[in-house]
This record gives sequence, structure tokens and C-alpha cells, in this order.
Amino acid sequence: MVPDPFVISWLLEGDPSIRWQTQRDLLKLPASKYESERKKIAKEGWGKRLLDLQDADGRWGGGIYGPKWISTTYTMLTLRLLGLQTNHPQAKMACKIFLDNGRYTDGGINFFSYSLKYSETCVTSMILALLAYFSYPDEYVHSIASYLVSQQMPDGGWNCKSYKGATHSSFHTTISALEGLFEYESLFPEKKKVITKVRERGHEFLLAHRLYKSHRTGKVFDAKMTTMPFPPRWRFDFIRALDYLRACNAPHDERMNDAIELLQTKQKKDGLWAMNSGMSGLKYFDLESAGQPSRWNTLRALRILNWWNNEK
Repeated sequence: MVPDPFVISWLLEGDPSIRWQTQRDLLKLPASKYESERKKIAKEGWGKRLLDLQDADGRWGGGIYGPKWISTTYTMLTLRLLGLQTNHPQAKMACKIFLDNGRYTDGGINFFSYSLKYSETCVTSMILALLAYFSYPDEYVHSIASYLVSQQMPDGGWNCKSYKGATHSSFHTTISALEGLFEYESLFPEKKKVITKVRERGHEFLLAHRLYKSHRTGKVFDAKMTTMPFPPRWRFDFIRALDYLRACNAPHDERMNDAIELLQTKQKKDGLWAMNSGMSGLKYFDLESAGQPSRWNTLRALRILNWWNNEK
């Protein structure tokens, strides 16, 4: 799929986080080229704005998981998506806070021990993704990964409400678990054999649902899953799932067809994709405006379609 010069030029006029990923994923430039652009994330644009908002104690918004969406966890998730360099000292400071406050007796992450007597699977997944992405050097990361593996359900996915009797996996929990385990596997390639098998079972759960449909009726499970917000926070949506499958180069499967076709139908005549509104709540600023052409969605859509068309 040959990149449209107009679209590429438009993407390269965006934030450094857009520019470096466009260079890497669409232009296929060598790391020596795009890494210099990536370094700018901490110095200008969205990345610098978020880093400047960090409190003196290393937190954002005065809290670890709440308030949503200005807390340490959600700000760090956004910085990961922007592609902040993995050795950034402010991110390392936040990682230390996660472990200092989240280690729990069951091996996972529990920021809510005053009300929950077990680690919350969604939160544990998010924190694993952050600790692994930012290469935080603490052996407890292996315990977190093992905890997530132990929480996988018979249908291959995960559900943070399994402790309350849930027997069917959740789209939301499953995508966070898969992303966390993929970051962990990427940091520790010696774990690949075991973790890949675990992730493949998770893929099968998503594929059985054609990424966003009921496996029983074939109908859209939740209309919100067919939208394209960014950042996704904790919610699952079809493009988040496709971008994850692309990132880990999952084998192509015909059960992805519906999601690919949905993505194609959302492309505008000018070759761009628009931004959907995100969840309500506190926020520092919007990365992009709802209803307007979106560099994030255009970048993600094009790299997904390149992966799908070039490697089928």
C-alpha cells in the first residue's frame, strides 16, 4: 500500500509523537532517523505538556489511579502511547510509585487494599504494560506477569470481575492483559515461548467474537466498541484491538475481516479518519477534537491496513 503523499505530509505536520510513528510505521525509516524525532516528545507538544504537569512527588493529578483521567496511571498510559522514550526519568519516578503503593500479597497490583482483598486484573494489566514499556528494573514485574497468567479464564480472556463470579471474559480486561503481556514479552524475550501461548489463547477469545461482536448472536456487542476514541483509557474498541494485533504481528485470520472492513468504511473521501469523543471525566487537554480529522486515527488506520494488505 503506497502512502498518499498528501496524507503523509499532513501527518508529518503533527505532534512529534505522530511524526516519529509515521516515520517508523508508514515510511519505514531506519531507527537512526525516527529516534531523533522521538526524543522531541519530551521537549515539545503533547508529551512536554503532560510531563510539565507532573507533581513534585512524581504523581499526576494528586493520585495514582484516580482521579480519572488526570491521575498517574492514565497520564502514563498516554505517554506510553505517545512513545515517550523508555528511559525517561520522570516516567521511572512514576513506576517506582506504582510498585511502592501497589505490591500485594497475591502477586499482582492492588491500589485499593482498603476495599479490595485481591489485585484488580485491569489495573494490574495496565501497570505491567507501563513497567515493561519503561523497562523498570524490579523483579516484581515477573510476579505481576505470573499473576496475570494465573487469571486467564477458560475461554482464553480475562475479566476483572471473575472474583465476583463472572464466567465469561471481558473485552476491556482482555485487551489490557494482552497489551501488558506483550510489553512484558518484548522486554524479556526469554519468556516468549510461555507468554506467546497465553496471548494466543487471548487472541482466540477476541477472534471468536470477530473483535467486537457477540459470539452467540453475531451482532455488535456494544456500539461504543465500533468507535475510534483516543486515548482509549481502559475501554476496548475495535481499532485498539487491531492495532495490538498488528503490533505483535499476529497471524491473519478471516475472523478479523469484519473489523478491517469497518475500519475501511470509516475513511473519509480525503483519505483521513475522524476522531470520536472519548469518555467523560477530568482531563488536562484534548489531544484532538471530536468530529475533526484525526492524525492519531489516520496513522493507526493506515498502519493497520498496511499490515493487513502487505502481509496477508
